[in-house]
Amino acid sequence: MFLLKRVLVYKVAFEKEAEKEFLKLEKNSQKLVASKILDLQAGIFSNDKSLKGKHKGKFRKCAGNYRIVYLKENNLLLITIIRVSHRRFVYKN
Repeated sequence: MFLLKRVLVYKVAFEKEAEKEFLKLEKNSQKLVASKILDLQAGIFSNDKSLKGKHKGKFRKCAGNYRIVYLKENNLLLITIIRVSHRRFVYKN
């Protein structure tokens, strides 16, 4: 008997500002952040944290000194990247 694991693949979309932030990163930082975004696309949410306060309903994934803030819409299998920024600045407007 074979047990098949159901693989969910999420669609990943960037908000315009998050895309600009991502493209401004150094190439090695972009590679690290991109690998974490691929984890999100594959449905790997280990060590992700749900945010509180004004960011309630959003999640964050760590990528070295950078944070990826995203919304997860399970019913649509959609991940929307809201911010990609250094951990010092990511939660500030």
